[in-house]
Amino acid sequence: MNYLQSLPVSLQTIVLLVASNIFMTFAWYGHLKNLATSPWYVAALVSWGIALFEYLLQVPANRIGYTQFNVGQLKILQEVITLSVFVPFAVFYLDQPLKWDYLWAGLCMIGAVYFIFRGG
Repeated sequence: MNYLQSLPVSLQTIVLLVASNIFMTFAWYGHLKNLATSPWYVAALVSWGIALFEYLLQVPANRIGYTQFNVGQLKILQEVITLSVFVPFAVFYLDQPLKWDYLWAGLCMIGAVYFIFRGG
């Protein structure tokens, strides 16, 4: 992670949040494809193991990000990244159809970004 320290704080935060969201998305939804026939508790334990890696990235991301962003900005940034990671995951990994609803949700997120970052 030393190379991350040479990046601006905002980029460090985004890179770590994207990586953490990839793990989070697999922890929350990957079992629907990979462990569909396994008992729920097996899926929960596997998901819990994956989520550990998510936390190892998410906690430093928020600590680093909090030096530049307020907690509301961090949360909205997290949600935008979550949607940006989730949509390709759902479409390409879980074979879900690409829906207009994702676009509308993204537009709502742009509004949320505007309001939380506008400085007023």
